[in-house]
Amino acid sequence: MNLFSSIRLRELQLKNRIVVSPMCEYSAVEGHAQPWHLVHLGSRAIGGAGLVFTEATAIVERGRISPADTGIYRDAHVDSWRPIAKFVREHDAVPGMQLAHAGRKGSTNVPWRGGKALATADGGWEPVAPSAIRFAEDYPMPRALRLAEIDTVVKNFAVAAERALAAGFQAIEIHSAHGYLLHEFLSPLSNQRTDEYGGSFENRVRLVVRVAKAIRKVWPERLPLFCRISATDWKDGGWDLPQSIELAKLLKTAGVDLIDTSSGGLVPNVKIPVGPGYQVPFAEAIRKNAGIATGAVGMITEAAQAEAILTSGQADLVFLARQLLRDPYWPMRVARQFGTAIHVPVQYERAW
Repeated sequence: MNLFSSIRLRELQLKNRIVVSPMCEYSAVEGHAQPWHLVHLGSRAIGGAGLVFTEATAIVERGRISPADTGIYRDAHVDSWRPIAKFVREHDAVPGMQLAHAGRKGSTNVPWRGGKALATADGGWEPVAPSAIRFAEDYPMPRALRLAEIDTVVKNFAVAAERALAAGFQAIEIHSAHGYLLHEFLSPLSNQRTDEYGGSFENRVRLVVRVAKAIRKVWPERLPLFCRISATDWKDGGWDLPQSIELAKLLKTAGVDLIDTSSGGLVPNVKIPVGPGYQVPFAEAIRKNAGIATGAVGMITEAAQAEAILTSGQADLVFLARQLLRDPYWPMRVARQFGTAIHVPVQYERAW
């Protein structure tokens, strides 16, 4: 099966094409990963995935979605992440970290407490964005970033990548999707700036391209750099697939190796044709037209479905989220189903 074939990204070899997609757990304490994260990520490594990504991990305290987000904005966070990355590596998987800044979707409560604006008295803060435009009425009003602060954002991403490396991670993903800060700069719906970061396509993509170049300067040449994008806002006048293809070309030149292709998240209440593999055509179009490796994500649940995506050349990797929440051992189970050899920890051999 192509699903269990290895793939080389720069000098890093993945044992298969199955990736644990970043999934926020909202279970950190002051940015520090907890035993929950070790068990959550570690069990997916034991389960047979080739690459295991952390959840969206904040590069600055203000860049969190909620106070319970994981972070890599302090040197002390390195010590919290190091045993987790080590455990993932020891179980034949590659540990990856997604670096994120929530932008105008920050300062909100955890989902099971409503997920809406968090008052300062309850631990909230003033979020920042390209422009002072709320995500929705029940979200906080952001402050527009000043030019000097944009330069600081770029530096913060690079320093966060250095910390991730020190913690033992072997892949980095820039989060430029789902309506968070970098995506907010990309879309005319959230970016109404009139300086060099707003208006034209070249101006709106400037920040994410700068971030990619800054990370690539500090991230070892031997290790891959991914970028997650929303290929479309699903709304007229917003970010769309043709712009995503052009951005992918720029990111490839900047040193990005793979585009993790998602969609949506920038504006609420849009109609999205959700269904099995509904985002796969975006990954296929970017792969074909930008000449860069892609990852497909979104309601990929069945082995035959994942195999078809890879066999047909629509993507190079498949990112699974909810399916791996339901079944951390999905890769191991699928490999057995199809008679494919896969590493099984000695402690579990009696069951396989």
